Amino acid sequence: MTRDPATIQADQPVVEAARLMRASDAGDVIVFDNGRVAGILTDRDIAMRVVAEGRDPAATPVREACSGELTTVTPATTIVEAVRLIRANAVRRLPVLDRGHLVGVVSIGDLAIERAEDSALAQVSAATGND
Repeated sequence: MTRDPATIQADQPVVEAARLMRASDAGDVIVFDNGRVAGILTDRDIAMRVVAEGRDPAATPVREACSGELTTVTPATTIVEAVRLIRANAVRRLPVLDRGHLVGVVSIGDLAIERAEDSALAQVSAATGND
Protein backbone atom coordinates (compact mmCIF):
# COMPACT_ATOMS: atom_id res chain seq x y z
CA MET A 1 0.00 0.00 0.00
CA THR A 2 1.14 3.51 -0.77
CA ARG A 3 0.60 5.61 2.35
CA ASP A 4 -0.28 9.29 2.10
CA PRO A 5 -0.90 9.23 -1.66
CA ALA A 6 -0.85 12.40 -3.73
CA THR A 7 -4.15 14.29 -3.68
CA ILE A 8 -5.65 17.14 -5.67
CA GLN A 9 -8.83 19.21 -5.57
CA ALA A 10 -11.44 18.50 -8.25
CA ASP A 11 -11.40 22.08 -9.54
CA GLN A 12 -7.65 22.12 -10.21
CA PRO A 13 -6.47 21.83 -13.83
CA VAL A 14 -5.33 18.46 -15.14
CA VAL A 15 -1.87 19.89 -15.86
CA GLU A 16 -1.39 20.40 -12.10
CA ALA A 17 -2.36 16.77 -11.48
CA ALA A 18 0.19 15.64 -14.07
CA ARG A 19 2.88 17.73 -12.39
CA LEU A 20 1.94 16.25 -9.04
CA MET A 21 2.17 12.73 -10.47
CA ARG A 22 5.63 13.51 -11.83
CA ALA A 23 6.80 15.04 -8.54
CA SER A 24 5.51 12.11 -6.49
CA ASP A 25 6.60 9.47 -9.05
CA ALA A 26 3.06 8.08 -9.14
CA GLY A 27 0.60 7.13 -11.87
CA ASP A 28 -2.41 8.49 -10.05
CA VAL A 29 -3.74 11.14 -7.70
CA ILE A 30 -6.76 10.93 -5.44
CA VAL A 31 -9.34 13.63 -6.16
CA PHE A 32 -11.04 15.53 -3.35
CA ASP A 33 -14.18 17.65 -3.62
CA ASN A 34 -15.66 19.50 -0.65
CA GLY A 35 -13.35 17.66 1.74
CA ARG A 36 -14.34 14.18 0.56
CA VAL A 37 -12.70 11.62 -1.70
CA ALA A 38 -14.48 12.11 -5.01
CA GLY A 39 -12.46 10.09 -7.51
CA ILE A 40 -9.12 9.01 -8.83
CA LEU A 41 -7.21 10.45 -11.79
CA THR A 42 -4.68 8.21 -13.49
CA ASP A 43 -2.09 8.85 -16.15
CA ARG A 44 -4.29 6.79 -18.47
CA ASP A 45 -7.28 9.04 -17.73
CA ILE A 46 -5.19 12.04 -18.77
CA ALA A 47 -4.10 10.33 -21.98
CA MET A 48 -7.57 9.06 -22.95
CA ARG A 49 -9.93 11.76 -21.63
CA VAL A 50 -7.84 14.87 -22.16
CA VAL A 51 -4.96 14.47 -24.61
CA ALA A 52 -6.65 12.04 -27.04
CA GLU A 53 -9.75 14.26 -27.12
CA GLY A 54 -7.69 17.35 -27.92
CA ARG A 55 -8.59 19.09 -24.67
CA ASP A 56 -6.27 21.61 -23.04
CA PRO A 57 -4.81 20.12 -19.81
CA ALA A 58 -4.31 23.63 -18.44
CA ALA A 59 -7.99 24.47 -18.93
CA THR A 60 -9.61 21.11 -18.11
CA PRO A 61 -10.59 20.63 -14.47
CA VAL A 62 -9.63 17.33 -12.86
CA ARG A 63 -13.33 16.58 -12.16
CA GLU A 64 -13.93 16.30 -15.93
CA ALA A 65 -11.18 13.74 -16.46
CA CYS A 66 -11.16 11.59 -13.32
CA SER A 67 -12.95 8.35 -12.62
CA GLY A 68 -15.70 9.28 -10.20
CA GLU A 69 -17.12 5.83 -9.53
CA LEU A 70 -14.74 4.75 -6.83
CA THR A 71 -14.26 1.31 -5.37
CA THR A 72 -12.62 1.63 -1.96
CA VAL A 73 -11.39 -0.64 0.80
CA THR A 74 -10.61 -0.24 4.49
CA PRO A 75 -7.47 -1.21 6.38
CA ALA A 76 -9.35 -4.33 7.52
CA THR A 77 -10.07 -5.53 3.97
CA THR A 78 -8.37 -8.85 3.26
CA ILE A 79 -6.06 -9.39 0.30
CA VAL A 80 -8.51 -11.92 -1.12
CA GLU A 81 -11.35 -9.38 -0.97
CA ALA A 82 -9.18 -6.63 -2.49
CA VAL A 83 -8.26 -8.91 -5.39
CA ARG A 84 -11.94 -9.78 -5.86
CA LEU A 85 -12.87 -6.07 -5.96
CA ILE A 86 -10.12 -5.27 -8.47
CA ARG A 87 -11.31 -8.07 -10.75
CA ALA A 88 -15.02 -7.35 -10.34
CA ASN A 89 -14.63 -3.63 -10.98
CA ALA A 90 -11.84 -3.78 -13.59
CA VAL A 91 -9.65 -1.30 -11.69
CA ARG A 92 -5.94 -1.26 -10.92
CA ARG A 93 -6.01 0.78 -7.70
CA LEU A 94 -8.17 0.88 -4.58
CA PRO A 95 -8.15 3.90 -2.27
CA VAL A 96 -7.96 2.83 1.37
CA LEU A 97 -10.33 4.74 3.65
CA ASP A 98 -10.33 4.55 7.43
CA ARG A 99 -13.61 5.97 8.78
CA GLY A 100 -13.92 8.05 5.63
CA HIS A 101 -10.36 9.40 5.74
CA LEU A 102 -7.86 8.53 3.01
CA VAL A 103 -4.92 6.56 4.42
CA GLY A 104 -3.47 5.01 1.28
CA VAL A 105 -3.91 3.32 -2.08
CA VAL A 106 -3.53 -0.39 -2.79
CA SER A 107 -2.48 -1.23 -6.33
CA ILE A 108 -2.70 -4.42 -8.31
CA GLY A 109 1.11 -4.60 -8.02
CA ASP A 110 0.92 -4.41 -4.22
CA LEU A 111 -1.45 -7.36 -4.21
CA ALA A 112 0.75 -9.33 -6.60
CA ILE A 113 3.67 -8.91 -4.21
CA GLU A 114 1.57 -10.14 -1.30
CA ARG A 115 0.05 -13.12 -3.11
CA ALA A 116 3.00 -14.45 -5.11
CA GLU A 117 6.34 -12.85 -4.42
CA ASP A 118 8.02 -14.90 -7.13
CA SER A 119 5.61 -13.96 -9.95
CA ALA A 120 6.80 -11.73 -12.78
CA LEU A 121 4.23 -9.04 -11.91
CA ALA A 122 5.30 -9.07 -8.28
CA GLN A 123 8.96 -8.71 -9.22
CA VAL A 124 8.26 -5.83 -11.60
CA SER A 125 5.95 -4.15 -9.07
CA ALA A 126 8.52 -4.44 -6.31
CA ALA A 127 11.15 -2.63 -8.39
CA THR A 128 11.98 0.91 -7.29
CA GLY A 129 9.66 3.55 -8.73
CA ASN A 130 6.69 1.28 -9.48
CA ASP A 131 3.93 2.52 -7.17
